[in-house]
This record gives sequence, C-alpha cells and structure tokens, in this order.
Amino acid sequence: MSEIKHHLKTIKETLPEKVVLVAVSKTKPIVAIQEAYDAGQRVFGENKIQEMVSKYDALPKDIEWHMIGHLQRNKVKYMAHFVTLIHGVDSFNTLKEIDKQAKKHDRVINCLLQARIAKEDTKFGLTFSDIQALISSEELTALKNSCIVGLMGMATFTDDQQQLEEEFSKLKRLFDQLKTQNSKLKIVSMGMSGDYQLAIKNGSTMVRVGSAIFGARNYIT
Repeated sequence: MSEIKHHLKTIKETLPEKVVLVAVSKTKPIVAIQEAYDAGQRVFGENKIQEMVSKYDALPKDIEWHMIGHLQRNKVKYMAHFVTLIHGVDSFNTLKEIDKQAKKHDRVINCLLQARIAKEDTKFGLTFSDIQALISSEELTALKNSCIVGLMGMATFTDDQQQLEEEFSKLKRLFDQLKTQNSKLKIVSMGMSGDYQLAIKNGSTMVRVGSAIFGARNYIT
C-alpha cells in the first residue's frame, strides 16, 4: 500500500461518519492527487486559484474542488464554472462577486463565511458581529447564485490545547446560534493536520488535512 493510501485509510478510520475530509493538495503534484483519488478520496482543497484550475483540467471531473485560501475577487471568474465550495469568504463584496460569476455559468456556488477565531493578527476573517449582521441582512437574500452553507475558522498556531478548544468551541456556539435563524447552515469547517481531532471533538463537520496525508508541504518558489 502506498504511503498516501495508508495515511488516508488511517485518518478516515478515525473520522466520525458525518465529518467530511478535505485533502489539502496545495503545492502537491498531479500524481499525488491521482494517488489519493485512486484510494477513494474525492474532495480536495487548494489555496491558489490558478493552481486549482490547472489541476481541475488535468484530473477526473468527479472531484469536488474546495477553495480554502484567501480569496482575491478578481480571480473568482477563473473557478466559477467548477468550484464546489469556497471556504474563506470574508466580505460581502467577495460574496457579491462570487454570485455574479456563478450567475454567468447558471450555477449556485456554496460558500462558508470565515470567522476570525485565532488570537493572531495574520489570520483573515470576519468578526462574529459582522457575521451575524451579514446572515440577517436583506442584501444577502438578494443573492441567488451564491449560498452560505456554514462557517470556517482557522485556530491559532499553538500547542496550547486549551486555547484551541476555546477557539473551536466558540465558533461552534456561533454556528449553533445562527443555525436557528438560517436552516441552510450545515457545515462547520475547522481543524487541520495538527488539531483536527480536537476540532471534531468540538463540533467540526469538515476538516482540512494536508501534511498528514501527503507529507510535508512542497514550497513553490
């Protein structure tokens, strides 16, 4: 059994049935993604649109591609015809652009609002009050080709388990609160290779795992 196949099998055996595994394939070659695909993985995450487009063109068309990186509005058009889920929506203007580009392809693109949960200035995301305002806004109901289906958060890069738990549980509480207002909310995307088990314990329904599947990241210069 190949290493990638072995890693996937090991991770999937630990995941509850309701949790979706996004294999983070950014910087990884086509051959590695194909290997994961052959092992049964169908959901892959990329953080650069150009890289995702080239992989979409080269790989089987039943793959679900998730855009997990920070989104530049002017590049949405390049993936609007195929992207399955956009994780990092952190402004209404971005959502409007997604809606506009999706309409051109007669599609509805599912999106997650990125909440700022980390105690670091480097992480993107909306404040909890911004998310609450957006979810209940009239402007949102006018968008017909984009749909907010949940929340995404990136925890602080730390080994402090208590801090991670606080950040994850805080996001889950916000999700539970918003779900009472909006029945379309289904997904809480939180947890990566180092902390996904803790994220699941705190209510995550989608985890983004890269290095634990593919090995250390290949940095492209």
